[in-house]
Amino acid sequence: MSEQPARNAPPQYLVIGHITQDLQPDRSFRLGGTAAYSALTAARLGLRVGVLTSTNGHIAPFAEEPSIAVHQRPALQTTIFENIYTGSHRKQYIRALAEVLTAADLLPGWERAAIVHIGPVCQEVAEDLVDAFPHSLLGITPQGFLRRWDADGLVSPTVWACADRMLERADVVVLSLPDVGGDQDQLARYVRKARLLVLTIGANGAIVYQRGEPTHVPAYEVTEVDPTGAGDTFAAAFFIRYYETGDALEAARFANCVASFCVEGVGASNLPTREQVEYRLRYGRLRT
Repeated sequence: MSEQPARNAPPQYLVIGHITQDLQPDRSFRLGGTAAYSALTAARLGLRVGVLTSTNGHIAPFAEEPSIAVHQRPALQTTIFENIYTGSHRKQYIRALAEVLTAADLLPGWERAAIVHIGPVCQEVAEDLVDAFPHSLLGITPQGFLRRWDADGLVSPTVWACADRMLERADVVVLSLPDVGGDQDQLARYVRKARLLVLTIGANGAIVYQRGEPTHVPAYEVTEVDPTGAGDTFAAAFFIRYYETGDALEAARFANCVASFCVEGVGASNLPTREQVEYRLRYGRLRT
């Protein structure tokens, strides 16, 4: 394992999943993955952050972010995604894969993180990790458990194989309808089994299901530049505010506000501070 110097205290926010290299049309790469966006969001909101990931060691994510500690399982290659668009239709490919992450990969003390975010992008988080954090708030964004790919790397939807065990343990699950391939029956099954499930609905905000009962929480009226990472940013902000308040609707309002900053910039360039979020919560305009 290779890592930045470990902090004396465990992370306040720990995210587990692959940091990726996203291949752009000009053949350059952009840092991506749930782990990248949620870690940066949590750091901007003032938390001490840990990231458990796997890469080939040729990238140094968050080198300029002293509040983020990274622990990497060595791999022959870093996970690479490529999105190919034809009009509004997208084909997504996995071009390379890093290693699976297990409970044995955790740094000592990281099991005491206050908030744990399991955020896979390509089935890379082992099922045993849900049992490693008995005293943490456990949030899951299951997007990566809902993906499969063929021999060419072409991604398509699949059923969440370990859903029952993970939903039993999770305090919060955040997903979108595209994550389940638009399958309303599959979504309904997860809603029934989850203690608290939040469905993100893009520019329309989110639907919070508490014991199966839905409440719509509207998004903020902003000019969208790039939606990349907004769902991951929303999830991180929701987990943080839910941990702070225990109020799911307050957490959704806060998360919608944080995500509204994300879509106003490219990638992670416009993630807000806590002060910026507080100002928009007070004076921002909601979509109707």
